[in-house]
Amino acid sequence: MRIELSEVVWLDEQRELTLAELAELSGLSEAELHELEDCGAIAPIDPDAGTKTFSAHYLVLARTACRLRDDFELDTQGLAVALALLDRVRALEAELRDLRARRPDLG
Repeated sequence: MRIELSEVVWLDEQRELTLAELAELSGLSEAELHELEDCGAIAPIDPDAGTKTFSAHYLVLARTACRLRDDFELDTQGLAVALALLDRVRALEAELRDLRARRPDLG
């Protein structure tokens, strides 16, 4: 098995990314990111700012969206639904871990 490392980005949660940076690093176009913003999947730090910036944690989400788009040929609305479902699954898994930590007999 051969693993190629094509790009590494040190993710700092405090960093803010412009829409252009988010597009460049994620593989999505600026238009697709605008559509994801319209669907509520991503949100700028200050929606009223002249230049919108996004928290760096949206880079992981945008890269996931890019992989979903490429693998399943989803449109932007489909991506927004898939991202919301993935977020819900993560939240439920975290809740289950918390319950199991409090009640070991459940796990």
